[in-house]
Amino acid sequence: MAIRKRSRAGVVGLAAVAMAATAFTGPAQASRDTASASVGHQGTQRAMDAAVKAGVPGITAEARDAAGVWKSASGVGNLKTGAPRGKNDRFRVGSITDTFVATVLLQMEAEKRLSLDDTVDRYLPDLVSGNGNDGRKITVRQLLNHTSGLFDYLTDTEYDETYVFGDGFLQHRYDTLTPEQRVKVALAHEPLFEPGSRHAFSHTNDVLAALVVEKIGGRPYEDEVRDRIIRPLGLKATSNPGNGSRLPHPSTRGYSKLFPAQPDRIDDVTEMNGSQGWGDSDIISSADDLNRFFGALMRGKLLPPRQLEEMKTTVDDPEFPGSSYGLGIERLTMGCGTTLWYHDGGAIGWLSLATFTEDGRHQLTFDYNSNWGAETVFPILNAEYCAPPAGSR
Repeated sequence: MAIRKRSRAGVVGLAAVAMAATAFTGPAQASRDTASASVGHQGTQRAMDAAVKAGVPGITAEARDAAGVWKSASGVGNLKTGAPRGKNDRFRVGSITDTFVATVLLQMEAEKRLSLDDTVDRYLPDLVSGNGNDGRKITVRQLLNHTSGLFDYLTDTEYDETYVFGDGFLQHRYDTLTPEQRVKVALAHEPLFEPGSRHAFSHTNDVLAALVVEKIGGRPYEDEVRDRIIRPLGLKATSNPGNGSRLPHPSTRGYSKLFPAQPDRIDDVTEMNGSQGWGDSDIISSADDLNRFFGALMRGKLLPPRQLEEMKTTVDDPEFPGSSYGLGIERLTMGCGTTLWYHDGGAIGWLSLATFTEDGRHQLTFDYNSNWGAETVFPILNAEYCAPPAGSR
C-alpha cells in the first residue's frame, strides 16, 4: 500500500516508510495477538491519539460497519489557536480525486461514448507528443491504471521548486495554472518506459484523464463529476474549487514542512489556488462524503457490473510489493488476512486515506491536516481491520 509523492510537498510513499505488504504481516499480527478486547472503535481512537502524540497536528475520521457510523477526531485543527480538529471537517483529498475521474470515464464507457482501449490521441490529438512521448500509443485504460510510462510532472525539479517547496510555494500558491501547462512540464521529459509494459504512478495520467472527460462530455470535468456523482449521492461536503484558494466551512488549517533544511519549521498552507491540482488532486470533501462515495461505488450503485469489474482489474505495482492498482482504486491484503481496497491522497498540508472492504460494508476514511506522519497510518488501519472484535479474548 502506498501514499506516494502524490500531489504535493513531502508526501513520500507510505511504502517508503514501510507500508509494503511485509509491514502488514508483523504489525497486523501483533495487533491481533496483543490487543485487548475493545468496544466499538476504541482501538482506532487510541491509534489516532498516538499519531497526534507522535507529531501529527490533528486527525478527522469516520468508520462504517455493521454496527453503524462512528465519527471521531483527535488533536488540533489550528496550531495558532489550539482549536480542536472537527469530526465533520472538509479537506483537500489529493489523489482520491482520481477515483471520481475514473468513475466518470467508466460511466461514459457504459454509455458507449468511448472505449478504454481508445488512444489518448483520439480525444486529445497532438497533445501528447515530443521527446518520445506519443499519444497514439497510449490508451485511456493505461492512463487510469498508470501504465502509460508518462513522466510525473510533480517530480520535475523546476516545477517543485516553483510550486511545491519552500519560498516557491509561498510566492506562487495563488497562481492559476492550466492543465496543459502541467502536462507540458511532463512532456519535456522522455517517457519512463513503453506504454503497457509496467506500472508507475504519474499525476500526468490523471490530468490527461480529466481532459478526456471534458472532450467527451463537451463541458468542464467538474460538471460531469457534480452531475454524475456528487448530486446523485447527496455529497453536500464535496466540491471542486476551481481557481478558489480557500476551504469551505467547517474546516481547519493544513500544515506543511516546506523547507527540508528546516525540519522544525511548520507553515500554514491552507490556502492555495485549486487550479494547481485540477483533475488530479483538486477535490475537497469530508470523511463522511468519501465513505458514502466509495460505499456506493463498491456496491454497484455508480457502475454497471462489467465496468465495476474493469475498475477492480489490477496490475502489480513493482515499487510496492503486495499492492496492485486498478482503475482509480488499489488493493492489498493485510497481514491479518483482510483484503482492502483503498485510495490515498496527498496534498500540500493534507494526507488522506479511504479504505474499504470489497463489499463496501466496512470502511474507514481519515485525514491528517499535515503532509507528514505517514508512518503512523499503520496502527490506525491495524486497529480498525485487524484487532479482535469487541468482547473477544
